[in-house]
Amino acid sequence: MDHLLSLIVFTPLVGVLAVMMMPRDAKDAMRTVAAVATFVPLVLATWLWWQYDPSGVGYQFIEQGSWIAALGVEYHVGVDGLSIPLIWLSTLLLFLGVFASWKIDKGVKGYMMLLLLLEVGINGVFCALDFFLFYVFWEIMLLPMYFLIGVWGGPRREYAAIKFFLYTLAGSVLMLLGIVAVYLAATDLGVTTPFNIPLLSELISSGQLDGSSLVNEGTLLGWPFLKWIFVFFFIGFAIKVPIVPFHTWLPDAHVEAPTPISVILAGILLKLGCYGILRINIQMFPQVASEPAIAYTGAMLGLIAIVYGAFVAMAQTDFKRLVAYSSVSHMGYVLLGASAFTAAGLSGAAMQMFTHGTSSALLFLVVGVVYDRAHHREIEGFGGLANVAPIYTGVTTVGMFAALGLPSMSGFVSEALVIIGSWQVYPVLASLAVIGIVITAAFILWTLQRVFLGPLNEKYKDFPDADRRELFTMIPLAFLCLLFGVAPALLLNTIVPTIESIRNLFA
Repeated sequence: MDHLLSLIVFTPLVGVLAVMMMPRDAKDAMRTVAAVATFVPLVLATWLWWQYDPSGVGYQFIEQGSWIAALGVEYHVGVDGLSIPLIWLSTLLLFLGVFASWKIDKGVKGYMMLLLLLEVGINGVFCALDFFLFYVFWEIMLLPMYFLIGVWGGPRREYAAIKFFLYTLAGSVLMLLGIVAVYLAATDLGVTTPFNIPLLSELISSGQLDGSSLVNEGTLLGWPFLKWIFVFFFIGFAIKVPIVPFHTWLPDAHVEAPTPISVILAGILLKLGCYGILRINIQMFPQVASEPAIAYTGAMLGLIAIVYGAFVAMAQTDFKRLVAYSSVSHMGYVLLGASAFTAAGLSGAAMQMFTHGTSSALLFLVVGVVYDRAHHREIEGFGGLANVAPIYTGVTTVGMFAALGLPSMSGFVSEALVIIGSWQVYPVLASLAVIGIVITAAFILWTLQRVFLGPLNEKYKDFPDADRRELFTMIPLAFLCLLFGVAPALLLNTIVPTIESIRNLFA
């Protein structure tokens, strides 16, 4: 199929138009249309992964054509082993998110339209090979998420939505500065497509694009031009990850967002920042990224996120806030592994994006189930739920064991690769990162004990087990947590060749 990527990206937009034209009271029809509009991209993304040739060099399924000729902007999309698993995960989570949203009864038309528009932006970012296009898709995600939190969220939804918006907007502005600077430098070299990401990567790697035409001898305030651009992009992506100290928007957004939006936020939106660091900071600026001081700073920030996020998660009494802070910790592994620039470290970082996407999404669905029944999330307010909800408890246990990195679970493989890869370069930091693993195991097991084990809290003697709709959303994610733990090669075979091509930039 010549336009497979375009179909994956824009099919949800057809769903937006269909929902828009439906009468306001046709709520079930809107939900059905949204389910179809997200199922089609999932099928197409599955076919995309099946047809992808991991042994091929560079991007595949490329679509390229002039868009804004006066500025050299192109509609240029393509995928490689780094982006394909994330596109598939995105389409899966958005499809499951529609079913997780089935009971939402307030403003169904607006909710479903925003959810579908959000998918357009997410998939577009993973496909875009033109900086202008990349930025457009990046910004498309901002407003839907703002309204989904601010309108359908909890009691402090306005505060959480504004905080999310301001943090993300600040990162977007820095990213825009970097894009404009690179564009101007490329234009001065006579490049006719100055937003072309693969071309810009070649020019920067070869030393042809150094900003000397914009600033005196390529330096500004004592720093090389490219280092400034690297920092602009890094901060923009670090806010989205989020990396400490840019993380404070995340717990508020998670706690106030409705369950399906928390699933999408943790499962895939955080990965956009990680993807940007790997795709732009590391792949486009290898000379800057590999400078010892910068690489060590990145590894240290990753370690801080791992340990700090784990300790703060352990102190939480709110089930959802605990899972939110655990995401901060788990995203630290991505930065630690990426900063090592080893095969194992980079592969573990790329795999961690996917494995955390499945386990964190599953845990937020778990929290949603218990909140729908008990109308609170206080961990100490439960107890013994395994006695009345064994199926729900079983699925939850899979998600929790995957999150703590139990062997045979997907989280174990990715975290082990990160520790192995970072040990080769930063043995002290890798050793300290083990503290995060131990603390994560402690708070997850402690939570499992307090919520599900022990004597049953009499208030919940009639607690219903998970129903078919809830199991439909949770079981696929639990299955993936097991599948990629037992057979990680199914994922690594796609990722590793692309990782090797990135490592070759540092040879």
